[in-house]
Amino acid sequence: QVQLVESGGGLVQPGGSLRLSCVASGSIFSISFMGWYRQAPGKERELVAHITSGGSTNYADLAKGRFTISRDNAKNTVYLQMNSLKPEDTAVYYCKAVGRTYGNFEVWGQGTLVTIST
Repeated sequence: QVQLVESGGGLVQPGGSLRLSCVASGSIFSISFMGWYRQAPGKERELVAHITSGGSTNYADLAKGRFTISRDNAKNTVYLQMNSLKPEDTAVYYCKAVGRTYGNFEVWGQGTLVTIST
């Protein structure tokens, strides 16, 4: 069974920065895709950014120029560096991973809350 654990959320003032981490554990053969999504109160979950095992990245417009996704394949970890945070970035941020164990897997983390407020 593959599990994801996110960390790094918290309360930050507008203009501040946060770095989220997500670690995958379990019997993992490979992870082809890791991504960050977010869900604000009353809104649908949306893509923030994702990264492949080869390092190819894709960013939603909301993240371009402010957020950077990266991963450490050896540690099965993905990061999200968030700069110039705005109140509208307030949401629960979820990590997602797709890969292979004894079969294929697609799992979500439990989420980490990011609050941008004075």
